[in-house]
Amino acid sequence: MQYKLVIFDWDGTLLDSAGHIISCFQQAARDLNLPQLSAPAIRNIIGLGLIESCAALVPHLDHAGIIELVERYRHYYFLETEAQPSSLFPRVEETLQRMHDHGYLLAIATGKSRRGLNRNLRELNLQHLFHATRCADESKSKPDPKMIQEILAELKIAPQNAVMIGDTEYDMEMAMRAGIVRIGVTYGAHPVERLIQWRPLACIDALDELCALLASFEESDPEEFNNS
Repeated sequence: MQYKLVIFDWDGTLLDSAGHIISCFQQAARDLNLPQLSAPAIRNIIGLGLIESCAALVPHLDHAGIIELVERYRHYYFLETEAQPSSLFPRVEETLQRMHDHGYLLAIATGKSRRGLNRNLRELNLQHLFHATRCADESKSKPDPKMIQEILAELKIAPQNAVMIGDTEYDMEMAMRAGIVRIGVTYGAHPVERLIQWRPLACIDALDELCALLASFEESDPEEFNNS
């Protein structure tokens, strides 16, 4: 098997959470009397770490202001998802189970906090499917490649045997900088035009296309996709 490890982004790739993220940022900004945050602006930063997201959304904030916005966002996110949890995109659980049963190592590299990811995995009962996970608050935010590098080291997988699946250009850039193949999904936060700048192996419209796609590329040479 050429691809032994499949690393997934979480929000916007596996979890349909953009609506919650947008709503919670907007409520947090209103609480702090900050300028109104538009949905497109928030979609643009989905995938970054929370501190990096707040800094990008409200550039004039100092560090104390960023931390205050982070805490208000977390307040609303946990309230909102407690009342109405985010759900997986269609056929995600079946696809993950199929890949796990087929022998792939599965991992997550996400801008979400460790607390938030653990809560999602526990609520969705998916912990058993993933062999490694990394979050921005314990590593470095995308597009820095450190999360991928740490996962590769933990699972003892060479870059040429790994692939990253994500919905944002931050995922694609992170994967390119880590020297691994990348596949975009078209149903997430960033439009396909932004994904293809990073020369993904392919872009898919639904996650259940992934197994057949990976099988079709088993004999290909990934090096041509890894070079910037």
